[in-house]
Amino acid sequence: MGENERAGRCVVAVDGPSGSGKSTVSRRLAVSLEARYLDTGAMYRALTWAVLRSGVDLTDAESVVKVAGEVDLRIGTDPQGYGVTADGVNVDKEIRGPEVTAAVSAVAAVPAVREMLVARQRQIIANAGRIVVEGRDIGSVVAPDADLKVYLTASEAARAQRRSAEDAADVTATAADLARRDRLDSTRKVNPLQQAPDAVELDTTELGIDEVVARLLELLTERGVA
Repeated sequence: MGENERAGRCVVAVDGPSGSGKSTVSRRLAVSLEARYLDTGAMYRALTWAVLRSGVDLTDAESVVKVAGEVDLRIGTDPQGYGVTADGVNVDKEIRGPEVTAAVSAVAAVPAVREMLVARQRQIIANAGRIVVEGRDIGSVVAPDADLKVYLTASEAARAQRRSAEDAADVTATAADLARRDRLDSTRKVNPLQQAPDAVELDTTELGIDEVVARLLELLTERGVA
């Protein structure tokens, strides 16, 4: 983007459960806005990969925090080609695997881990100026002053269908895993998955990606920041 990136600050916070369309919508919106893009979930997944590689017990918060403090975690912000590395290793594929998926909620629930990564995320946002950020606590915690806060949701059946198609997995098993992650993420003590009071809720069950992006662009135009 560079020279073509539009002037003016614009921060869009996109929250919601897995399978609601956050990633695809956020990337496309960032491209439309000529903005940067940050997948905060990928940061937690990359850290989880590092924790698993270290062999520490996931229930040992002190050891998990130690790994978090030592790992060299880097994430790109180009919506058309971002990458994630941990200690110099590209982990784009590994962090989407079943082992990381099964463990990420436990790692993300550690308060000190969230404190570390939220600080990193806020720094990335400050440096970017124009950025679309997706996650589970963006509007409520990471970027409470975002120009637009959106909470994407969809029916459990639609979310399971989408995620199983992405992962080439069984729909029933996927639905059970999504329900497990929803429960863990929404009940954790620190920064749980929740809709910010001033977020716009958008049900994507019956909407295509282009329709969702168009609606968000309309909302940004209304706010004078598109």
